[in-house]
Amino acid sequence: MKPLTGSTTDQAPADPAATDDVLATQPIGYWSGLAHTAVTRQLRDAMARIDVTQPQYWVLNRVHGGPAAPGREEVVTQLTPLADGPHEIARVVDQLLHRGWLRIDAGQRLRLTDTGEAARKRLRELVTELRAVVHEGISDEEYVTALKVLRTMIANVEGDAGC
Repeated sequence: MKPLTGSTTDQAPADPAATDDVLATQPIGYWSGLAHTAVTRQLRDAMARIDVTQPQYWVLNRVHGGPAAPGREEVVTQLTPLADGPHEIARVVDQLLHRGWLRIDAGQRLRLTDTGEAARKRLRELVTELRAVVHEGISDEEYVTALKVLRTMIANVEGDAGC
């Protein structure tokens, strides 16, 4: 681990009622975890009301995006790091094939059906609405700053992976 430089702030116990003057002492893991849980719960609850899961949305977007249609293994490899387990994305592909939202072409590439594309668009609208709720009162500049800070924290931790 690299020695600390500059000023350091003592770490305080997580406190959901922390006032602004002590927020710098709060643990990032606690607050980023709360944010992840709250946002993911809101998204998954909204999707469940229309009988869709977040991983299904990921797969629909991945099959839709990109210059070439992906194969099954490509989708599984790319999305598994986001999933709850190593087999989840493969199961989701099967669910979407069964539902008729995906099809496999002659070249073994995954393609959206018309129904799948309509579902993807409907989900995109839902996610956009939910994003507006999450971002209420937060400017784009503040959001970019927050993400840059998180990126830097991730890089700081990953840079010490060999310690």
